[in-house]
Amino acid sequence: MKASVIMSTYNAEEWLEKVIWGFSVQSESDFEIIIADDGSGPKTKELIDRLRGEIKMPLIHVWQEDNGFQKTQILNKAIVASSSDYLIFTDGDCIPRADFVATHLAKKEQGYFLSGGYFKLPMDISKAITKEDIAAQNCFNVTWLQERGLQSGTLKLSAKGLKEKLLNLLTPTKASWNGHNASAYKAELIAVNGFNQEMQYGGEDREMGERLFNKGLKSKQIRYSAICVHLDHARGYVNPEMWKKNNDIREYTKKNKVVRTTTGIDFN
Repeated sequence: MKASVIMSTYNAEEWLEKVIWGFSVQSESDFEIIIADDGSGPKTKELIDRLRGEIKMPLIHVWQEDNGFQKTQILNKAIVASSSDYLIFTDGDCIPRADFVATHLAKKEQGYFLSGGYFKLPMDISKAITKEDIAAQNCFNVTWLQERGLQSGTLKLSAKGLKEKLLNLLTPTKASWNGHNASAYKAELIAVNGFNQEMQYGGEDREMGERLFNKGLKSKQIRYSAICVHLDHARGYVNPEMWKKNNDIREYTKKNKVVRTTTGIDFN
């Protein structure tokens, strides 16, 4: 297969279904979907089992018991479970535009990882999006969104051609590893031992990207090329202690030019 798409989830079946439908209508279909499930209940498994019979891409469910926010651990397990040499990462609350996978594949390059972003939607629009809207790509249509009350800037959704390329070049946003929209060759992620499993919520994705930089990789900005919309939700798992611990680990990684974490893929 040309790619493995890895998406994280936790007890969010309504959003996860919309995201899987988004991947089911991609212009490029030669990829597998791996659900990195950080301890969801049986409803998530029931959803995945049902959708296996309704989409053409292989749908793989990698699950671990609920032990709090352990996204880094389940992502490492998903990396091991993947069968492609190129991995695209996103989250189970980000619906991809129909050219999302094709864009990642077209722009992949040895010695680089790709860095994309997302477009945030409010809760009412997130709820309103249907399977039919995803198939018709309405949720990426600026007019459709504005008719439903969207007021924030929509340049990311509307940029095409030369404007898209210029915006990728000129954006002040750093091309970091963003877990909702990033990709790299599997061998590079294995070389840095994947995600640091000491880390919980807050910069855990960026820290792995910083180790990829330390290894010598460069990053390529695709913020205005690989488009996904982010469905709104609460974040009850955030706390200051997590952030402080993660920030300390990131500072250590930068200061000491750490490439390979000792609590990564092989820690399992």
